[in-house]
Amino acid sequence: MFKKHPKGLIVAFFANMGERFGFYTMMAILVLFLQAKYGLTEKSAGSIYSWFYFGIYALALVGGILADATKRYKLVILAGIIIMFVGYLALAIPGLSLTMTVLFLFTIAFGNGLFKGNLQAVVGQMYDDPKYEKLRDSAFMLFYMGINVGAFFAPFAATGIRNWALKVNGFLHDGSLPAMCHQFKNGTLGDLTEFQELANKVSLKGPVTDLAGFADTYLDFFARGYNYAFGIAAGAMVISLLVYIVFNRMLPDKAKAAKEAKADPNKKEVRMSWAEEKQRLISLSLVFLVVIFFWMSFHQNGLTLTLFARDYTVKAVGAFTNIFFNLESMLAFIGAIAGVVLLLNTKVKATGKLVGGIMLIGFGYLTYYFYSGYGSGNPIEPEIFQSFNPLFIVSLTFLVVGFFSWLNKRGMEPSTPKKIGIGMVIAAVGFVIVLVGSLNLISPHDLKYLDEAGNVKFNPVPDTSRVTPYWLISSYLVLTIAELFLSPIGLSFVSKVAPPRFQGFMQGGWLLATAIGNKLLFVGSYFWGILDLWQLWAIFIVCCILSALFIFSILKRLERVTGSA
Repeated sequence: MFKKHPKGLIVAFFANMGERFGFYTMMAILVLFLQAKYGLTEKSAGSIYSWFYFGIYALALVGGILADATKRYKLVILAGIIIMFVGYLALAIPGLSLTMTVLFLFTIAFGNGLFKGNLQAVVGQMYDDPKYEKLRDSAFMLFYMGINVGAFFAPFAATGIRNWALKVNGFLHDGSLPAMCHQFKNGTLGDLTEFQELANKVSLKGPVTDLAGFADTYLDFFARGYNYAFGIAAGAMVISLLVYIVFNRMLPDKAKAAKEAKADPNKKEVRMSWAEEKQRLISLSLVFLVVIFFWMSFHQNGLTLTLFARDYTVKAVGAFTNIFFNLESMLAFIGAIAGVVLLLNTKVKATGKLVGGIMLIGFGYLTYYFYSGYGSGNPIEPEIFQSFNPLFIVSLTFLVVGFFSWLNKRGMEPSTPKKIGIGMVIAAVGFVIVLVGSLNLISPHDLKYLDEAGNVKFNPVPDTSRVTPYWLISSYLVLTIAELFLSPIGLSFVSKVAPPRFQGFMQGGWLLATAIGNKLLFVGSYFWGILDLWQLWAIFIVCCILSALFIFSILKRLERVTGSA
């Protein structure tokens, strides 16, 4: 996989994988934690979520400026890992006030700002060497895959520890209960019948006789489970830190190179003319403008798409579908598919095909074993939907790289800017799928009503408005393909086009554009209780299509700066 690439890519891959595991453990549960712990509305929780996501990426600009000024990219990255660890560890403490929670969220955001953009800049620096330049796009695809290996396991870790915290205290999980508990406590729950039924269903100690006591206790242990998940994220940061400390010598050292350049006149740092730098900076800024609307749409996966998974997707699935909602059966299924790939690959030798056959039989049997143990109605958690995007990234990266390579050999590979434009069109299709799945469903604003006394009350989403999980899974699949056309390719584009003296700053600029897109996430949560569901998804379809049209309108300009015109 890493053949022909510099060794430093492996270091960046694993350091990033550990950090991303911690990050996505948190992002899979953040909105749900804020609502369960503090009783926030979708709008308020979405606001904090979008501000945090904004900070995660906007502060990368600060990190980039700091690293560019000092040339100490590796030291700034190390500081970022340590600061993030402190933030995650603090969030693992149960009972924090909302103010303290927000404070520690932005501690993590600051650490991430020092870490993320500068690690990307260092990866790009490895491919400034003419020997590796042609491998730049594939390098960022592999680097991006490392992000998603960690992200795949994160939701399973978060839900596993949350469910454990509930079970050892005598409860089972039900994602709709925290909202009902808060509504019961503040007197806005319309019908107590379903609340009583669900309380009895999740109580392992028998029927619930005190709903008030149940509401307090269930919310406490539900939120504590998420605190423990933040502790897992802190542990992941320790792994990332150890990998980085032990092996960071394999990464390029800009500070050392700058010192050598001063001592040796023959090693002067490459400096472009301001005219050329200006042209490149303007082109990058135009791409950043498009990136804003992609991430505003794509990162709804942790916000409105998670709310859709919780409120509008069936709570239980059949035996076959349940394979994809449990880690052990999912890994067995993946192993069996990998065996099939080895068997069918004409380039694999006899030994490899033998291994493929063994994998198919062994993991195929394991998959069947897990499948046969599942019943007809298996409960699923909304957080698990967060694992499908990274799973698809890991699964599809080699297919997309291979597809681009196949096109390249035939002189048909799209330029990097064109790939970004195509990615925006594909993203629009992803939201079309969830729009179609939302047709005829009761919308959140229809669940709110006034009682006889004029008080606002809420009804739960009826089971008739819950759809099969394949609507969301299909949407995630298409959005993942869009992401592969845009995100790793965009990182490669920035590293290729950014003037040498602005590498960290421009990676920070890419992340700042991502940050602005993340800040606009509130658009989804704001309209969640106002528009019909199909109208909400239509907003993101329009944004993606308009962004694609803009990219295609400036395509020739962008292709000139990459030398692909």
